[in-house]
Amino acid sequence: MSVRWRDLDAFNHVNNSKYLSYLEEARLHWMLSVPGQGLDEHVAPVVAAANLNYRRPIEWPAQVAIELFVDRLGNSSVSIGHRIVDAADDSVLYCDGNVVMVWIDRGNGRAAPLPEAVREACSQH
Repeated sequence: MSVRWRDLDAFNHVNNSKYLSYLEEARLHWMLSVPGQGLDEHVAPVVAAANLNYRRPIEWPAQVAIELFVDRLGNSSVSIGHRIVDAADDSVLYCDGNVVMVWIDRGNGRAAPLPEAVREACSQH
């Protein structure tokens, strides 16, 4: 992913809020690879928690790689670990942490069982 000039803050490095945007983009690309994308008229995923450890600033220009992996698979949730690294040198760590996604019943807003397609996709990674 290319770092954009508009992602920078007054200190000339990527604003902390943009890290969340980068992670969201990576999760969306992953979700597009899941049959049915884990949502339908009955269930949908929501972000329940986000943990980001900012390890070093990202300066412009830069190319970053977003690494996603399954930390924990639950009955209605998945904890997706992440790392943002330099695209040319993955030993340069900008951020790590995880995001917890919970599938909810669209009708009542309560946790719903993790869709089988999502469970299967998580088991492959």
